Amino acid sequence: MPKANIAVVGCGRWGENLARNFHELGALNAVCDTSYKRRELMIKKYPDVRDYGSVESLLDSDVNAVAVATPASNHYKTAKQALLKGKDVFVEKPLAMNCSEGKELVELAEEQNRVLMVGHILSYHPAINELKRLINKGRLGKINYIYSNRLNLGRVRTEEDVSLSFAPHDISAILELLEEEPVSISAHNGSYITKDISDTTIMTMQFSSGVKAHIFVSWLHPYKEQKLVVVGTKAMVLFNDLTVEKLFIYPHKIEQKRGGIPLVQKAEYELIPELLNHMEPLKLECEHFIDCVRTRAKPRTDGESGLKVLRVLEACRKDHQFIHESSYIDKDDVVIGKGTRIWHFCHILGHTKIGENCNIGQNVCIGPNVVIGNNVKIQNNVSVYEGVTLEDDVFCGPSAVFTNVKTPRSHYSRKGKYIKTLVEKGATIGANATILCGVTIGRYASIGAGAVVTKNVPSYTLAYGVPAEVRSRVCHCGGVLRIGSSKSIECPDCGKIQKRET
Repeated sequence: MPKANIAVVGCGRWGENLARNFHELGALNAVCDTSYKRRELMIKKYPDVRDYGSVESLLDSDVNAVAVATPASNHYKTAKQALLKGKDVFVEKPLAMNCSEGKELVELAEEQNRVLMVGHILSYHPAINELKRLINKGRLGKINYIYSNRLNLGRVRTEEDVSLSFAPHDISAILELLEEEPVSISAHNGSYITKDISDTTIMTMQFSSGVKAHIFVSWLHPYKEQKLVVVGTKAMVLFNDLTVEKLFIYPHKIEQKRGGIPLVQKAEYELIPELLNHMEPLKLECEHFIDCVRTRAKPRTDGESGLKVLRVLEACRKDHQFIHESSYIDKDDVVIGKGTRIWHFCHILGHTKIGENCNIGQNVCIGPNVVIGNNVKIQNNVSVYEGVTLEDDVFCGPSAVFTNVKTPRSHYSRKGKYIKTLVEKGATIGANATILCGVTIGRYASIGAGAVVTKNVPSYTLAYGVPAEVRSRVCHCGGVLRIGSSKSIECPDCGKIQKRET
């Protein structure tokens, strides 16, 4: 069984913590940092370890494992160098700056038959492990909602968003507790100190099980807070990482009384002792990496778990497009705008242009030669074929259908004879509606669920039925307008006054 001779690359604050734990576990062989002062401090603490001023010289040594604690922007480069040199690698969170880099590291580790582990420290926290046990035993009932706050007034980074710096801890914990990935993600970011670097982020995740989770991270906060709350149908649990006792269970009950009125019955909290020992979580994490190096076991937080966290982070970055790894994008002149999210099992065909901040649901096919505007939302199971154009702010409900020929035949090609369909700005198409080719759906029009549209639909109108007929006018916000004898119409939803058109 090979011995773990580990080198810590990056001797800043967190690198010092890693070096301390690896040394206490008898596995620290070397440290590496470009700063002589940092190396000097480390050698004074650990005179029995070697020091290196460059990664290249370190990787030519006999160390067999490397722990990367450099700034996040260097994680990918350093980890890749180490893997190519045949070293096992522990990378502090995040695994890389984007999914493309992260996936390359995962594939490289597999090719080189090397251990790749990501520093998601909460996965090794005794309190989180106990919380997971409580969930699996059904103590909390059905999980409805999870939220976490990771707040501080600390060092403000200028090279990475707060989401990259703070949020991986909470994302990894939530994904592990629920044992599933989110199906939709949204985020609100705030940049106040450095342009284009987010200082605060509030992200929301929706899971197929029905659970919703939100995470609030900020380094512009008057006090430090690290809390995670799980709300179940039988009980609620608070994990507070800044108190001596970490887990508090609140067996509150909410009962439905006659008339459907919910009644809250509060109960005193109970302290939950963690079943695992109270060893420092970072030491448990370092110990796990050492065991994986020695036994060649798969780490609990391997490269794939790092990729799951990166997928969430990418989806939260306003300026970054997100494409789920199960989707396929043709190489032929496809343009996808910044902030656009493309989810599971989609296919974007060649010569297609998709605008900015669009959300493309699962199992969607677009193209070829299709133009999609900005801020378009296409729900699950929709195919947007050649000849169809969706302008800005269009909404397509699930399983909506577009056609592009009027007389299709399997044995007779209609290529080059596609009939154009235009859906203008702000229009909404309901679930399971069918749009026959050759029509124009006007600006901010609404098509009812299950409708079959066979002719043009004017702007600001509601059409439904088979075949669809115009039934009323609609507001810019989507509210149905009550048309009376007056020359102006007030929207019952937003209160906006619109002039009546003949």
